[in-house]
Amino acid sequence: MFALNKISTPRWVIILIDFLLNCFALLFAYLIRFDLKANNELFEKEWEQLSKSILFYFAVKVLVFYWFKIHKGLVRFTSTEDLRRIFLAVLTCSCIFLIGSLIRFNIDGYFLFPMSVLMMEFLASFAFTIGSRFVIKLIYLESIKNNEVKENVVIYGAGVSGLLTKRTIEKDRLINQNIVGFLDENKKLDGNRLEGVKIHSIQKLEKLHHELHIDNIIVAVQNPIKENINNLVEKCLELNISLKKVPRPQSWINGEFSAKQLSKIKIEDLLGRKPIELNQEKISQELENKVILITGAAGSIGSGLVKQIATYKPKLLVLLDQSESPLYNLEQYLISHFPSLKFDDVIGDIRNYNRLKRTFEFYKPSIVFHAAAYKHVPLMENNPSEAILTNVQGTKNLVDLSIDFECEKFVMISTDKAVNPTNVMGASKRIAEIYSQKKNSLNKTKFITTRFGNVLGSNGSVIPLFKRQIEEGGPLTLTDERVTRFFMTIPEACQLVLEAGSMGNGGEIFVFDMGESVKIIDLAKKMISLSGLELGKDIIIKVTGLRPGEKLYEEVLAKEENTIKTHHPQILIANTRKNSEKVFDLILELIELFSKQNNLEIVKKMKEIVPDFKSNNSEFEKLD
Repeated sequence: MFALNKISTPRWVIILIDFLLNCFALLFAYLIRFDLKANNELFEKEWEQLSKSILFYFAVKVLVFYWFKIHKGLVRFTSTEDLRRIFLAVLTCSCIFLIGSLIRFNIDGYFLFPMSVLMMEFLASFAFTIGSRFVIKLIYLESIKNNEVKENVVIYGAGVSGLLTKRTIEKDRLINQNIVGFLDENKKLDGNRLEGVKIHSIQKLEKLHHELHIDNIIVAVQNPIKENINNLVEKCLELNISLKKVPRPQSWINGEFSAKQLSKIKIEDLLGRKPIELNQEKISQELENKVILITGAAGSIGSGLVKQIATYKPKLLVLLDQSESPLYNLEQYLISHFPSLKFDDVIGDIRNYNRLKRTFEFYKPSIVFHAAAYKHVPLMENNPSEAILTNVQGTKNLVDLSIDFECEKFVMISTDKAVNPTNVMGASKRIAEIYSQKKNSLNKTKFITTRFGNVLGSNGSVIPLFKRQIEEGGPLTLTDERVTRFFMTIPEACQLVLEAGSMGNGGEIFVFDMGESVKIIDLAKKMISLSGLELGKDIIIKVTGLRPGEKLYEEVLAKEENTIKTHHPQILIANTRKNSEKVFDLILELIELFSKQNNLEIVKKMKEIVPDFKSNNSEFEKLD
């Protein structure tokens, strides 16, 4: 009677089943009317009246059910839309019977059906018709279950997202998983049940694993507390439990997501921190209806700033970068996500003074965010002249033009490698900081510097490198097992840049709370585990030795510096040493050395400008 495979049940069979069930519903209604105690005499009396209307009942049921097409849906995939149609069909039948009863009563003084029977028949017909579909659906789901051994799955988060995750897994016949429980940080939920599945406190994970042999945990909490998710990951790696997470709600379709959208936990999910609270009103006052120039606009930080600033309704965004393709990609993103935003692309190099001057003359920016720079330590160690030309002269060009065109603010993106620099790149950024700071007190433009560490996912950073190496089967290359780094996400870094820029009065170097430093070898091991691989068996880590100019440990503040607190707990002001006016002459001399292309002379001059610059693992150590 029920087709449980891919061949659908014939429509006439469904119509016949529905018809028989509704006839039984009418009989059931009469039995309830007589309290299940009807005798032959009473039955014959009722049949005498019912026989005159039973054919009308049959005709109405068949015609109305056919009109509402309740037989059209695939029974094994009954949905809420099918239930709505069934309800309307049964209700329409009852309304017709009620009208027919009133008409007949005016003719011979009898109703088609007693009112009590009519009410019971409505409830029974609806229940039996729907019930039959759920029985068929249940039989179908049981019939297609995979007989293979199932994975035991626990869902982290007993909220709405967790409930949707449970339903998604249960209805996907291709997923060979068995949901054995929920985990939640709320201890008060411990022992409760959600759709029949028990909720456990997160503290019971280890015990639960021993009892239920958990294979998989699915994180179904949107924006979980970083400390909690880190603790969960550490415990899962220890217990060899696989971890996945549900997608962001933005990717859900009609309030649901597919089991195929479940993805592995990424290392970026673990290294971010609590959401940053910004002074939105202050930032909006700074940026709204302003012409804003962003250099290095197509880079990691530059493009992040563009996307953040776009939400504050600037008058015009001027996007300057020398990289054509990335700038084109950014342009397409803005057209798609910010259709009302006014922006212009400028292909240009910050080392080209005339090109920059023409840009300032044409657009007259009120605020400049300077994110263009060379940042790769080993490359700049081998090419000091290019580091000087871009990071020093490029910055000098922008600083001087900002003064000439009376920009309100100039916000420079610097790096923690400028603190006690051990390489050419860090020293070049420190010199750029010094130049902009010294210019601050000489004009109307406020020069502000922001300094932070490594940015997750930025071009050339360690995490994309490790991801690529894992995809290629390894090895993961590590310069030294002792190396530690600070990390921050691109949105976090850009948000703090905007906040610092809005609060700056000129001359400050803002440093950001980077959280705890991370051992890179621990990062590599965790990324391997999160990828489902086993260190030493599936993939190895290879130590290659420190690169020229590389530090073991990075700092945000130099030893001679201290900090001043601001109203924002994650932003501090560095109290840096003062430089004499002579520093301008030294910087000009440094830039002039570019023409000689003598690396030793260039680095020697850099060390004169930045006395803290002590080369590490580099040919320039002999100059210290």
